[in-house]
Amino acid sequence: MKRITLGSTGIVTPQNGFGALPIQRDTTEIAVKLLRKAYEGGITFFDTARVYTDSEEKIGIAFGDMGIRDKIYIATKTPALTPEDFWKDLNTSLKLMKTDYIDIYQFHNPPKCFLPGDGSEMYECMLEAKAQGKIRHIGLTSHLLHVAHECVDSGMYETLQFPFSYLTGEEELELVRKCAMANMGYIAMKGLAGGLITNSAAAFSFMLDYDNVIPIWGVQHEHELDEFLAYMKEQPEVTEEMRKQMIIDKEQLKGGFCRSCGYCMPCPAEINIRQAARMSLMIRRSPHEQFLTPEWQSEMSKIENCCNCGQCLKKCPYGLDTPSLLKANYEDYKKIISGEIDVSNH
Repeated sequence: MKRITLGSTGIVTPQNGFGALPIQRDTTEIAVKLLRKAYEGGITFFDTARVYTDSEEKIGIAFGDMGIRDKIYIATKTPALTPEDFWKDLNTSLKLMKTDYIDIYQFHNPPKCFLPGDGSEMYECMLEAKAQGKIRHIGLTSHLLHVAHECVDSGMYETLQFPFSYLTGEEELELVRKCAMANMGYIAMKGLAGGLITNSAAAFSFMLDYDNVIPIWGVQHEHELDEFLAYMKEQPEVTEEMRKQMIIDKEQLKGGFCRSCGYCMPCPAEINIRQAARMSLMIRRSPHEQFLTPEWQSEMSKIENCCNCGQCLKKCPYGLDTPSLLKANYEDYKKIISGEIDVSNH
């Protein structure tokens, strides 16, 4: 398995990370089993966040008493915008994960790139936490390209976490190259484009071309973990068929598709925007039966209650026309439900 050095952090790890957001949807027993199996299978990099409900707590239960803290790397995040909340989040994370330090502490999608002397005192909190030994490296996560570039340009951060997959456009590719030139680690979220990429071997092999990138695969089910653990033993080769599919996917999904980042939520009309705005794609790229249940039909019907408040438009980091996406997906969905459109051959 290929190992990489994550920029100036000096962290050396297999290029195969565990994204712990989905384990908040698992029972504690299942989550602990997955985390330990990942470690036993060779994964050493685990990424979570304070806002992922009980994800940090489950990591603490899984690893806190195993005596392996020096053999794994833990990255977590704070959405704090004030020093008071920063310290509250940091101390909570340390307590829940049963650790004295966090390897990479990241500002979680901040509205701007926090810098020394900007008046917020947020970066100064990071420096103080580092001086106290509570964190070892400073990072930032974002879905906003201009914030990401400011982060890299500042020279103040050791890692950047940003979406990256084979659907990525030239702007994002340039960001990865820029991080490499700055000796900055790149933590790749959304490696499966929020579920729109269904070939994990293709997604995994794409990452291998970038020596400063650690992908964090969101894992909720054991069969998902098994796929990525298999790549620890034998890296997938990019076949001609795989290359063709990647080209087709990139053409079909370029530009205006919902990445399911969730920053448009919550919706005043209680619409599940992060799924409803890409339902047509999900139905055609995944087993479609799961999306045709009475529960999902009820969820999709909430689009009729859209009040055109514009909140989702303002919040979308990708500048999508979310209301139009919702309406188009709902019209398509109704045709699928009625049988007017047949998706059984997709």
